[in-house]
Amino acid sequence: MLMQTRPDPSPPAHDRTYRGLRSRIMHGEVAPGQAMTLRGIGKEFGVSMTPAREAVRRLVAEGALQLSASGRVSTPDLSNERIEELAALRSLIEVELASRALPRAHMALIDRLQTINGTISDMVQAHDSVGYIRTNLEFHRTLYLRAQAPAMLAMAETVWLQLGPTMRKLYGKMRRNEAPHFHRHIIAALKAGDEPGLRLAVRSDVTQGLKMLVA
Repeated sequence: MLMQTRPDPSPPAHDRTYRGLRSRIMHGEVAPGQAMTLRGIGKEFGVSMTPAREAVRRLVAEGALQLSASGRVSTPDLSNERIEELAALRSLIEVELASRALPRAHMALIDRLQTINGTISDMVQAHDSVGYIRTNLEFHRTLYLRAQAPAMLAMAETVWLQLGPTMRKLYGKMRRNEAPHFHRHIIAALKAGDEPGLRLAVRSDVTQGLKMLVA
């Protein structure tokens, strides 16, 4: 009788490193133009150079990192034109996701969004930029999951990833003292079943702040 072996529940080292580094970049833990080394990445995640190199390769392909001809790895310091392009992509993709989510936006979802928005306010009060970016993206992701459009959501997350360091820079300029007021408009539109109002609120929310960086 053959013995069945239990699958190893732990993810491969390169995948664990990729996901950890991807999360750090998306949530603004790394500043624009910040240099990294494979040795430093390996040390941070407790892996050898090979998994670190594979994680960097994947993130370069997603536009989250840049690799120079000399082998220097860094987060991109986006030009105004690139920021405007990514803001336009957010507007196109996220407005469509919100619109598709609206028919499935029941009270449990709205209550959840209100709770997340309260947490965003807590992060603002604590001057926690990383916590703010993380919970702000959680607000959007929670809504967009109801769209049941995984390919479109994956595209939105790739844009968030490319903008992560820039969002850190933006947070420093905004000097927020409360959660984004467009979130309240989004919640109100969901409650009312107001699709035009929802599309306008999402478009305003995802583009308004980024305009500060290209002004």
